[in-house]
Amino acid sequence: MIKPSPKRIFKTDYKNVLEQTLGHAIEYLDGLDDRSVAATVSLAELRERFALPLAEKGIAPTRVIEEMVSAAEGGLTGSGGGRFFAWVIGGATPASLAADWMTSAWDQNAGLYACSPAASVIEEAAGNWLKQLLGIPASASFAFTTGCQAAHTTCLAAARNGLLTRLGWDVEEKGLAGSPPITVFAGNRHGTIDRALRILGIGTASVRELDVDADGRLVPEALEAALSANDGRPSIVALQAGDLNTGSYDPFEKLIPIAHRYGAWVHVDGAFGQWANASPRYRHLLAGAAAADSWAADGHKWLNVPYDSGYAFVADSDAHRRSMSHRASYLIHADDARDQMDWNLEWSRRGRGIATYAAIRELGTSGIADLVDRCCRYASELVERIGSLDGAEVISPAQINQGLVRFIDPSGTSHDARTDEVIARIVAGGEAFFGGTTWNGMRCMRVSVSGWQTTDSDIDRTVEAVKAAINA
Repeated sequence: MIKPSPKRIFKTDYKNVLEQTLGHAIEYLDGLDDRSVAATVSLAELRERFALPLAEKGIAPTRVIEEMVSAAEGGLTGSGGGRFFAWVIGGATPASLAADWMTSAWDQNAGLYACSPAASVIEEAAGNWLKQLLGIPASASFAFTTGCQAAHTTCLAAARNGLLTRLGWDVEEKGLAGSPPITVFAGNRHGTIDRALRILGIGTASVRELDVDADGRLVPEALEAALSANDGRPSIVALQAGDLNTGSYDPFEKLIPIAHRYGAWVHVDGAFGQWANASPRYRHLLAGAAAADSWAADGHKWLNVPYDSGYAFVADSDAHRRSMSHRASYLIHADDARDQMDWNLEWSRRGRGIATYAAIRELGTSGIADLVDRCCRYASELVERIGSLDGAEVISPAQINQGLVRFIDPSGTSHDARTDEVIARIVAGGEAFFGGTTWNGMRCMRVSVSGWQTTDSDIDRTVEAVKAAINA
């Protein structure tokens, strides 16, 4: 247990507990291939292990870690391994994990250059690399956020500022009460868009849902008609780069010019799909997207860096900065360096860009392209092979790393219930982890491949596990 010391040096405590932790971490990572991908203990048991009485006296750090690791046994999913396909969740590459450890060891407040010059410059370099990888204009501003939820909120705050500034309304000073209302036009969208609208005071009642085609892509004629009827009022068009069910992309080359003709702000949700730009094979899916006004993406998805890691990009850097920046007399601001708090929601924050920097250096452009291509190939193979099993069918082939299958009720009465039943059996078996979704009114099993560790062997093992669940 750490006790007060005039020397303020606890080298033994650090060394012992960090060496112990390294051992536990290696043991966990080495065991991912053999451990159940699903958690194996109940909620009640986990609460019994962790919800201890609040103690008056502390204990040694080595004991804290030992007991915490022991209590977590069976309560973790194998999301960092090769057979987790339920959601768009990657693992952590070796360099990004190590960099994340160094981020905690350095323990820098990465809100200002003055607090940590190295953290600021690392983030600046990583942000510029990301723009090149993701097909974002070099002139766009950027922010490192906790994830795509915060990235959407950041981008849409900039949109709110930019749209209302045009009309002479200072939303940062006056708020939204009495301001011209903003309308949001969207087809398929993720729930994080709606949450961002709620947080920003724009509200979900502002959303006008437009027609989509059979693949879930926004219909250009529907957008044209909706914006024409909006009569020039401030508007945001939310577009999708990679639908979470099918992986489909809105037709940016057609939609963005329409939106801009009516003065609308175009925001692209590229949580995972923006990474297709890193692959020469899939880059065409983002044709025209660079003309948008803002973009959001995640690093803890396809780049495979540790949680939490999201990115916001804004073409109008002035609107971005106006919506976020703040000055106070006790702060030290650098005229020639980048202060992170000018661009993101947080004030004090960890060096969130450090793991991203390390991952990009570790993989390089060719490694990231290969990661994208492999995940897409494995997703396509899983959908096809599972869909060809007796009692299963393909609902949506994998356009990128997302696809849909469902399971057929032999009686023909309830395919939805049968699909959920088979998914539950697969998860309970521990060989693979999938989740369900509802698409066009039918229950399906999502096939989502994002992890860097997935191999041919993982695909074979998964198909056998699904076959066994169908036949159980």
